[in-house]
Parts: sequence; C-alpha cells; structure tokens
Amino acid sequence: MKILIVIPSIGSVYGGPSKSVVELAAATASQGIDVDLVTTNANGDQTLDVPCGSWLKNHSYRLQYFPAWFKGDLIFSWPLILWLIKNIKNYDLVHTNYVFSPLVTITHFIAGHKKVPYVATPHGMLEPWALAHKKIKKKIFLNLLEKAKLSQASGIQTLNSSEAQNIAKLRLNAPSFIAPNGIFAPDFNPLPQADLFLQTFPATQNRKLILFLGRIDPKKGLDLLAPAFAQIHRQFPESHLVIAGPDNIGYLATAQKMFQEAGCQKAVSFTGMLTGKLKYSAIAAASVYVAPSYSEGFSISILEGMASGLPCVFTDACNFPEASAVAKIIPVGQQKLADALTWCLANPEEAQQMGQQARQFIFEHYTWDQIATQMITVYQWILGQGPKPNCVTTD
Repeated sequence: MKILIVIPSIGSVYGGPSKSVVELAAATASQGIDVDLVTTNANGDQTLDVPCGSWLKNHSYRLQYFPAWFKGDLIFSWPLILWLIKNIKNYDLVHTNYVFSPLVTITHFIAGHKKVPYVATPHGMLEPWALAHKKIKKKIFLNLLEKAKLSQASGIQTLNSSEAQNIAKLRLNAPSFIAPNGIFAPDFNPLPQADLFLQTFPATQNRKLILFLGRIDPKKGLDLLAPAFAQIHRQFPESHLVIAGPDNIGYLATAQKMFQEAGCQKAVSFTGMLTGKLKYSAIAAASVYVAPSYSEGFSISILEGMASGLPCVFTDACNFPEASAVAKIIPVGQQKLADALTWCLANPEEAQQMGQQARQFIFEHYTWDQIATQMITVYQWILGQGPKPNCVTTD
C-alpha cells in the first residue's frame, strides 16, 4: 500500500494540524506502510529554510517541499500541482488535509480525474464557528466547489463525534470515520525539567503558572481569558499566565491590549511559539493548562497538557467530551473559566490527582500508534483489502 499525504504547509505557525499530519505520517509509516508527504515551503509571512523539489527522509516516511506563493492562510504552488498531475497515479490512495484551500481542491480534481481514491480531513474547518468566520466567502466556495469534491471522497476523517455530527448536516455522500489526534508517549515519559523555561523567562520564576499553548487567534478565546485571569490574579497574586504560541495573522497587539485593559498585563508573559525541549520545559513548569477556545477540531495541545499530567481546563467547544472525568470541561464563558481555574489553584492536591488521571487516560487511548493502526484499517477497507472498520459510517 502506497499512500500520498497532501497538505498546503507543515510550517509551525499554522498550529496543531501541521503537527498532527506529520506525526500521523510517521506513525503510519512505522507500521510498514509506504508513506510520502508533499507540501510547500510556506510558513506564515516567511518561507521555510528547506530544499525544494527533492525527497527528504523524515523518520520512516519521505517528505518533499515545493515552492509556493502565499498570503496569510492562502497557499498555492504550481510546481506541486504539476508534480501531482505527473505522479499521483503512482499511489494507491491520497490523503488530503484542510478545506477552503485551492491547492487541496485542485488535488481532489486531479485525483478524481486520475481515478485515485482520496480521503479528506477538514481539521475542524467545517465546524459552525469556523464556517461563520468569513462566512460569505466560505459559503460560496463550499457550494461551488467544496461540497462536490468532498462528496466524491472515499472517506472523510473527522476528529471527534461533534465534528462528525456537524459534517453529517452538510449532507455529503461520502463515508466518514472518526480518528482523533494523538501523542507520542515517549515525548512525555519522562518530562524534562522546568529549569530551561524558567531561566529563559525569568518573570515566571516562583509563580504558579497557568499555561496557554496555541496560536494567537480570535477563536482561541483570549478575550475570555483576559478578564478571567484578572479575577484570578486578584485572588492568587502569585499566579502568572504564560501565553505560548505564534501570531500568524497579526492579532498579538489586540490580544495584549485585552490584558492591559483587564489590568493584569504585568502577570502575563507572551513567549511566542515554543518548540522542542523549551516547550516541554514550559509544560513541566506549569501548574494548570487552559484552552478557552470558541472552536477546535481536536487540540493537540490539550492532549499534550493532559499527557503531561497537568490539570486541564478547556471549553466544550474543544470537542473532547470523552475527557470529562479527567479534566474540567466548561461551557464557553468568562465566569465559568474563572471558576474552573480558581478551583485548580485553590485545590492543588485534587487538581494534581486529576492531572495524573488525565495522563493515564491519554496514554491508554490517544497515542499515535493506536490511531495509525485505526487509519490503516480504513485505508485497507477503501482499497478493498479488508472489512469495513467499526469507525466508518456510510449512511
């Protein structure tokens, strides 16, 4: 079985989906599947410093970058399109990522023309909140192009049951299946020490750290977090909020102003994006993880927070009801957010116990090895090499 994965970019500024695609590719290839991943060198307002037009060996799969034209989240690459026209028939199945992307839509056209089956993963971009953002443009694109090509897919991957229900309302004719994101267990066992992060950001030393890991973006709920944290900081003066994530749409100044207006900006550190050892050190330094989002597909950073044993607070819009017994899942709202964070800081022993239960829960159910095994059974079913998996819905 030879699988081609297509994604407009795996640049780190695009957040969790880029990371999840790369990690799923590695996990799938490690189970003996022949996996190639093609993408572009786009990375927000910069280009990745990578060679283009040749195969690179990345863990157990091959990776090739192509030069791109891009502006914000709009990414296009004629060299990649031409390569697909020439080479897509060499693969048994194509797995695309994102919607509302001309590059992905054209990939669907090419795959359909060449009679190569394809699986599409929207990554939460068809959720109600996401569809309401730039609503008119998305409605036109959806009705003119997106629906038809998604309906012709051999499968649509959804990341959670809520996303599956919302996509079902679009009345697409393609089979769908739920396959969530995951983590690599060795990355969290053991965690690095907190010293690296604390030394890099001295303002966080000797504080109770609340950690936000995510893009600086309107959908992430920072407008709720600012007044909620101001309330918490008055009650817990030793608390300090760490906002760790990239600003790829120019929203940073707006976000900073929210905390200034709430009167708590001196207890907030905007670190920019953290990667590698520094990110894991930040997790080790934190006392609580928070995700106040208005909409998520299936957050990698929530999985990382839980896998690290942190008590986690996130909204029901993050679409992870399965974690309700091991995390504080709240309705979207400022006061509910403040109350949940207050409980974590006021009850450290109970919060720590909840975090350890969350860690065990993630290791038991949400590792990439488990999810890759499930994905492979879906690929095999599509290609007529195995029975229909229980996760697939064809109604």
